[in-house]
Amino acid sequence: MNQVVRYLTKSRFKLAAECPRKLYYTGKKDYLDRSLDDSFLAALAEGGYQVGELACLIHPGGIRVDDLDHQVALAKTAELLQQDEVTIFEAAIAAGNLFVRVDVLRKSGTRIEVIEVKAKSYSAKKDGDFKGAKGQLKSDFLPYLQDVAFQRYVAEAALLGHQVHAFLMLVDKEQSSTVDGLNQRFKVVVEGRRLKVQVTPGTTPESLGQCLLAKVPVDGQVDMILSSTLAVGPADLRPFRAAVDAFALAYSQDTPLLPLPSSACGGCQFKAPSWPLAEQPKSGFHECWSQAFNWGEPDFNGSTVLDLWNFHGKTQLIDQGVLKANQVTLDDLKFDGEEPGVDGMTRKHRQWYVCQPAWPGGGEYYFDGEGYLNARAGWKFPLHCIDFETSAVAIPFASGRHPYEITAFQFSHHVVHEDGRVEHRSEWLCAKPGVDPNIDFVRALRDALSNDDGTIFRWSAHENTVLNKLREELLASAAPPPDKDALVNFIESITSRSVSPKEKIHGPRTMVDLCDIAEKFYFHPSTKGSNSLKKVLPALMKSSIVLRETYGKATYGGKGVSLNFVEPIAWWQERDGQVMDPYALLPPVFDDVSRDETDAADEGLSEELKEGGAAMAAYARLQFEDLSDIRRASIENALLRYCELD
Repeated sequence: MNQVVRYLTKSRFKLAAECPRKLYYTGKKDYLDRSLDDSFLAALAEGGYQVGELACLIHPGGIRVDDLDHQVALAKTAELLQQDEVTIFEAAIAAGNLFVRVDVLRKSGTRIEVIEVKAKSYSAKKDGDFKGAKGQLKSDFLPYLQDVAFQRYVAEAALLGHQVHAFLMLVDKEQSSTVDGLNQRFKVVVEGRRLKVQVTPGTTPESLGQCLLAKVPVDGQVDMILSSTLAVGPADLRPFRAAVDAFALAYSQDTPLLPLPSSACGGCQFKAPSWPLAEQPKSGFHECWSQAFNWGEPDFNGSTVLDLWNFHGKTQLIDQGVLKANQVTLDDLKFDGEEPGVDGMTRKHRQWYVCQPAWPGGGEYYFDGEGYLNARAGWKFPLHCIDFETSAVAIPFASGRHPYEITAFQFSHHVVHEDGRVEHRSEWLCAKPGVDPNIDFVRALRDALSNDDGTIFRWSAHENTVLNKLREELLASAAPPPDKDALVNFIESITSRSVSPKEKIHGPRTMVDLCDIAEKFYFHPSTKGSNSLKKVLPALMKSSIVLRETYGKATYGGKGVSLNFVEPIAWWQERDGQVMDPYALLPPVFDDVSRDETDAADEGLSEELKEGGAAMAAYARLQFEDLSDIRRASIENALLRYCELD
């Protein structure tokens, strides 16, 4: 009986390049792995599946090797490579116990092109050769370059006598679609955790119009990586080839490499919320830190340096042996320890309060009532609270649109009256397949906010950024709507925008950022300094007697209060002595995807698309999946409820 080879694949190499210890945890059912939850919906939201199919379409005549069995795929690929000219999709190549699947492999005589396709945006003007000012490879592209470097390395070892060249194929943001309805040519079918893309029959390279993918040669960058070093363990940097050998040996023997603690541990997919876990998958992160620092269960009870919000010196502190937040000094933060001034807390204050919970006035949390009252002095009732849901699809809806341009498909709008009454006044959602909702979105928002001149609120920069991008789209449109000027004037009246590095223009009714208010005047230790709405809202529910009394009763809902909750609901609820996260009280967005997968959707997205991952995935399913009317209505209703809560 043949022994199954434990190959170091390109996905496992990627893990090892991030952290060598991850090789031991991956693929083991007894270890928690959050990446299993985030990858499916994140790829759907980002458009990775469609980009992959688009790459195949622009290489007509390519042959797909889709066998899951490694040996069968290797044999089929080897047979195809006997041809002098051939293009192969998902070509399987092995050298020893190294194995790669090449997205697109092109052979012409002795020339081999290894093309890695990624749904990441690229601009030749901005990103160029992927190098920074000092000649170093840019960090946001480094994982992709390491990926294709590993593929070229394996291909060169396996295909002796050939010249192997490496390319990245990325989404070109400088191009624009020259055909309408392009994205609707790529429908998706969900089968369990697998997703397939069905391309509309008759789709040819010519029907795609302007090519939206950039094929970028990266042999020079790959040479840099192959001649560089990789960490195999603490103080153990090895040349690329030696490091790969060490990774492959450790994986083949199922031997854990030594932990390599750093700031990256905070986002480890093998990290559980607590430890030890009873009758649950094990936590790789806790095992690593236990081994590296001889920690026991009590050591994990408090905050660590990983919890310091927006602090870039975590790895340096870890290297110095400063692991627990209460070990951090003022000098470590480069902070003088002064109390917050009239403008409220700074980032340093929030970091210090995570380390030493001794804020002015003491108590369970910090609230600068005077600062808050000063900030709200100019607010005018009725107060308008808005929240947007948006997408940024890789393949545009319409002719003239660029990849990853903002698509604003939903908003929710509450009004707070001077007597404290809260009214869910309006909402808007357009998820009809193939329809570009942007112009109608702005019109509907204008209509919702134009009945008075009350102050408008947002959370963080998202709404302001979206409206400014829609303004730019209107101004640049070759076929603008007849009410373009009115829509632009409306946007300018409620937004702020930079006109130079030192000058910003504020509209007469510029939205107030509640996240900025919270950052300056409110701190609760449970947030670990974060200002994410999904962190601050549960914290507020814990600390506010008024919220507890108001929302501890089933009073939110019904006609005149809510547009989606027919039966009143209590948003402040306790379970096992803990205040529940209000988002956990909502029904799941999908009936065929777990709540954990939905909650993890943001984690798998690129930085430019972070936040709102679940809503983006829902929108993608509404756009690209053939759903029954009942399922479509169910997802739309879930979107309306989530946006209303936001």
